[in-house]
Amino acid sequence: MTAPLKGAVIGCGFFAQNHFAGWRDVAGAEIVAVCDLDRARAEAAARTFAAPPRIYTDAAALFAAEALDFVDIPTTMETHEALVGLAVSHRVPVIVQKPFGPNLAACRRMAAAADAAGVPLMVHEDFRFQPLFRRLKALLTAGEIGQPTFARLSWRTAIDVYSNQPYLVHTERFMIMDVGVHMIDLARFLLGEAESVFCRTQQIKQGIAGEDAATILLGHRGGATGIIDLSYAAHRDPDPFPQTLGEIEGEAGSILILPGEELVIKGRGGSRRERIAHDGRPWTSEPWRQIQDSVVRTQQHFVDALRAGTEPETSARDSLGTYAVVEAAYASAATGRAIDPATL
Repeated sequence: MTAPLKGAVIGCGFFAQNHFAGWRDVAGAEIVAVCDLDRARAEAAARTFAAPPRIYTDAAALFAAEALDFVDIPTTMETHEALVGLAVSHRVPVIVQKPFGPNLAACRRMAAAADAAGVPLMVHEDFRFQPLFRRLKALLTAGEIGQPTFARLSWRTAIDVYSNQPYLVHTERFMIMDVGVHMIDLARFLLGEAESVFCRTQQIKQGIAGEDAATILLGHRGGATGIIDLSYAAHRDPDPFPQTLGEIEGEAGSILILPGEELVIKGRGGSRRERIAHDGRPWTSEPWRQIQDSVVRTQQHFVDALRAGTEPETSARDSLGTYAVVEAAYASAATGRAIDPATL
């Protein structure tokens, strides 16, 4: 049998807990080291594994001491360039948490450094790995509703995101960088590249540095129009968090994305409903199950790509397309003009 790939995790904060649980379920990989500036957090993370990994508080010391096949970096975006650069300098493949970087220039620098060194670099972009969106993509690829003409992807909630991630209060690029990158990646995954981006942002909650709501209009190369609407200030009953809702229309039908991970399909195969089941992992819980399932699937895709020597779906190279749209959205919101991401 092939030995499992040996990996390390740098960053043991809030969302990293899902990464740790995910790695315990991934076939063909094992975590041999964890690292965090806060030793107590690193020790707590290590205790979640049956075979406790070694503990570090300095990333440079970790790379100097360990022979690694990969590293997972679920830290905040401001730290990514330095940590990715450190991993690349040691020729260690990387999966880095979204947002990839604080701006397009930083993303391009990381992608170029990894490419020049021949080191695989993947962005942990997990929404497209949710079972619902894998199924939706399969329906579109099969031509169930014909050529897509319109799509709306909606992520609106009033969940208190600031309690577990207080740094978001001070983040100047907030809503689009936090959830918008997921939705933009989904739009690219489902409908292809965008050649026109128009965006309006809002700051609804008092006392925060960035936008907490945004509406983005996309013109896709294939002719489809896409709308992405996002909010952390949408008071609803019931609150749909963390579900992505919406619809896709095509020349021969439509697909609605309803609460409860249900698809309503009207297409060439007739009309029907499909409810997408969770993976049934014992450590997942509502309302996080679809996100937690997709974390494992994202990590498994990364490991499978490493073993096969293939480029992962959300490689640094591919993710530059997402972050060009992000940059275009912010430029559009600032200028009031539609922006072509290819010009940035």
